[in-house]
Amino acid sequence: MEILDATVAAGARAREVAALLGVGLTTLQRWRRQFAGDGDGLDGRKGSPRLVSHRLIDEERQRIVLTCNEPEFAALPPGQIVPVLADRGLYIGSERSFYRVLHAHGQAHRRGRARPPQEPRPVPRLEARGPNQVWSWDITYLPTSVRGVWLYLYLVIDVWSRKVVAWDVAEREDAQIAADLVSRACLRERISKGRRQPLILHADNGNAMRAATLEARLEELGVLRSFSRPRVSNDNPYSESLFRTVKYRPDYPRRPFRSQDEACRWVAEFVAWYNHRHRHSAIRFVTPAQRHSGQAVEVCRHRARVYEQARQRHPRLWKRSTRCRRLPEAVWINPPPQEHAVHPATLLMAA
Repeated sequence: MEILDATVAAGARAREVAALLGVGLTTLQRWRRQFAGDGDGLDGRKGSPRLVSHRLIDEERQRIVLTCNEPEFAALPPGQIVPVLADRGLYIGSERSFYRVLHAHGQAHRRGRARPPQEPRPVPRLEARGPNQVWSWDITYLPTSVRGVWLYLYLVIDVWSRKVVAWDVAEREDAQIAADLVSRACLRERISKGRRQPLILHADNGNAMRAATLEARLEELGVLRSFSRPRVSNDNPYSESLFRTVKYRPDYPRRPFRSQDEACRWVAEFVAWYNHRHRHSAIRFVTPAQRHSGQAVEVCRHRARVYEQARQRHPRLWKRSTRCRRLPEAVWINPPPQEHAVHPATLLMAA
């Protein structure tokens, strides 16, 4: 108040002085009324060091801490400690007082053996701007003529070109089979460990995908791993979409496979059709093999010239220019929001 009176007498405005002191002008006016009357002059603001009649003394706070740290109560919350003490005829403080004291001593956390809540896994964001930058793989079931017995189809797809770079049909789900499959794919695609931009292999959280055998093999090959979030199928959309194409083909067998050899023959025919004859809608209706080898650029240019020539010969059939046939330059797994879009060739948020 002395500072306020001196500054106001020197010509300053009371509101500006209150802002510099960090106190509201109405508070200063109330204090002036209290000093002018019979007020006690104590600070009545919330959180001030004022006298509270029911505040615990230091001995009582220390007793609460020692009680909570006893082996009998070390794994119990205050909601259970306070009733147990009451059953024994003891009252140290309320449940809220227990929480307040524990919080002040840094002990207000989970007291049991249960694992504390985990932070959500970051969203995997992968970008591919060329072949053999990001692969996606998964395993699906193939039915057999024996009830309860399944075959396992392993498929590895290049995210950028949609080409199936490796496949296998096995009688079990095994990390060693997956490791050999990826090794053959890297050898066929000439993936070396000393690449400037390492290959990223994306998968879900299955046992074969998380196995140490596959991890060791990928480390030898110089391949990085990426995983989907638990129970989020959208993080591995390319493999899921490929399995949908596999099992909804018109020539997919209506009866279960009678043997592993029969399943291998059908999958080999499917992969040949998919890579070399199937025109994929997401890559401007070129085949994955054309996209993977770089031929798709010339194919799209040729189509654009054909459509432009047709438009010039018959302009009445065209209300606007021809359709854009430009191939997508980048393919994403979980693209970032537009306001946070980045340009690096490959962005790995979760490995």
